[in-house]
Amino acid sequence: MIKNKKVVVTGGLGFIGSHLVEELHTNNQVFIVDNESTGKHQNIVNFDLDNISLTLDSITSVDLHEIMEGADYVFHQAALPSVPRSVKDPLSSNETNVTGTLKVLIAARDCGVKKVVFASSSSVYGDTPVLPKVETMPLNPQSPYATTKATGELYCQNFTDIYNLPTVALRYFNVFGPRQDPESQYAAVIPKFISAIIKGESPVIYGDGQQSRDFTYVKNVVQANILACETKMQGVYNVACGRKTTLNEMVGIMGELLEKDVNPKYTDPRVGDVKHSLADIDKIKAHGYQPSEDFKEDLKRVVEFFL
Repeated sequence: MIKNKKVVVTGGLGFIGSHLVEELHTNNQVFIVDNESTGKHQNIVNFDLDNISLTLDSITSVDLHEIMEGADYVFHQAALPSVPRSVKDPLSSNETNVTGTLKVLIAARDCGVKKVVFASSSSVYGDTPVLPKVETMPLNPQSPYATTKATGELYCQNFTDIYNLPTVALRYFNVFGPRQDPESQYAAVIPKFISAIIKGESPVIYGDGQQSRDFTYVKNVVQANILACETKMQGVYNVACGRKTTLNEMVGIMGELLEKDVNPKYTDPRVGDVKHSLADIDKIKAHGYQPSEDFKEDLKRVVEFFL
């Protein structure tokens, strides 16, 4: 476990970032940089705030050198998420996700940070029909968002090769868990569906519902980030559970957990959406990563959180 270190979490008020802060802040000094574009202050209000410093600003405009001075590790979670958002506004996605990442890497290099862990995405694989997705597959990003994540990975590799800054890029597969925002117009499918079902509304499925995802509980992502610093991990790694679930199956489980009959509304597939997604997780498992086994149990925790 990481102890008595100075750690920086960009995007630390966000869904994944706040879970990382929750895990780290009891034994370390945590410095958060977040402009609340998608993160919320309420995500950390129940933590012991003595060990947390918060800078409310964008990674593209704040003095990152000042924040990273003396830092051991940087967990770079800050991003403008969402494929649809990037399709609508590619320039903002590029500014935050590419320029922002480059600024984080430059500051980390200049401040002698021991390792930068970058939040990448399974979207970098695109819609290649080959499953499961292995880290050695060629990148095939299908949206501006995916392109920004692929670019971030390449910059991480540049900084490792040229400046000897150790970096790890974690390709997250469909992360879900408590504190994920169901209200955003770009909300992830799980909180959106749970919220709709609780309200007695029909969840909207884009396509026939047979598309599948490797849904990954947020605590697995936290475990992967911490392992990245505790081990000799370098380069890119898939972070997932290594199992696929269709949207129709998922809705069935939600109905069971909420004891409701659910009748989804089916509509046209979305531009840029991938049909099937499944990760090969052998590479990260070799470093001790152990994902949770039971999707229904993980989903139950989220349902309880929303109730």
